[in-house]
Amino acid sequence: MNLDGALLSANFSVDYPQKPGVLREIALELQPGEILGLVGESGSGKSTLALALMGLLPHKGAATRGEVIFQGEDLLRKTENQLRSIRGSRMTIVLQSPLTALNPALRIGTQLQEAWRAHARGSRDDCLAAVRTALGSVSLPGDGDFLRRKPSQLSVGQGQRVLIAMAILHRPALLIADEPTSALDTITASEILRLFAELNRELGTAILYISHDLLSVAALCHRVAILQNARIVECATPREIFESPREEYTRRLVAALPKSPFEVERSADAARYLEDVLVDSYGE
Repeated sequence: MNLDGALLSANFSVDYPQKPGVLREIALELQPGEILGLVGESGSGKSTLALALMGLLPHKGAATRGEVIFQGEDLLRKTENQLRSIRGSRMTIVLQSPLTALNPALRIGTQLQEAWRAHARGSRDDCLAAVRTALGSVSLPGDGDFLRRKPSQLSVGQGQRVLIAMAILHRPALLIADEPTSALDTITASEILRLFAELNRELGTAILYISHDLLSVAALCHRVAILQNARIVECATPREIFESPREEYTRRLVAALPKSPFEVERSADAARYLEDVLVDSYGE
């Protein structure tokens, strides 16, 4: 791993006022165009890690110690105004629940246009063109009827695609996906994972994909990091994680799965694996 050319190189700890050591000495590197999976059980600190990278933890009263180097700049040394210029443009996040992440009172078109105008200048036509391109990239229509809808008029899968479209409006270098399929049925979840794989190939966007589902992570990611008890205890390729895990916790995770993904070789086409393995294993 060439750390000199790393897109993201982080080494940090997180403390809450009444709960120190929520994350301890997290060491994380991500290369340009790489998909890194982060797996951990509920409560292990996965979402805290995502918010720390985005510089959003101070809003929750937490303190982050260490460094988060993104594109050569330490985000922990940035002011809030400086971070706002980075969030939503160079680094973006997709959360797990579109119905809570989207503003229920605003139309979809309005929210997408506001996200574009936060980091770009141009005419109304420029804005609409960018919005429609982003929607097309996630297989959603860009016509007036769709743009006039409110979040309550979307399915959960459509809502998640809108969030992803919003996240890629400015072609970010890094997209953080925090449990983006946890609220979705199995078929829709596999479609969203295929979408991430396509965006990674077509746009070159690096992705930090956070999940408790080791199978989906193995299908999508180039490397997998295992988070346990506030620390990353192991980081390796999916094949190494499944065939020769070093840590006892990782071995238990692998042993609990219905089948190994390396009965089928991982390839750029995650779709076939997701259909043959995920849907077959978990059903509808």
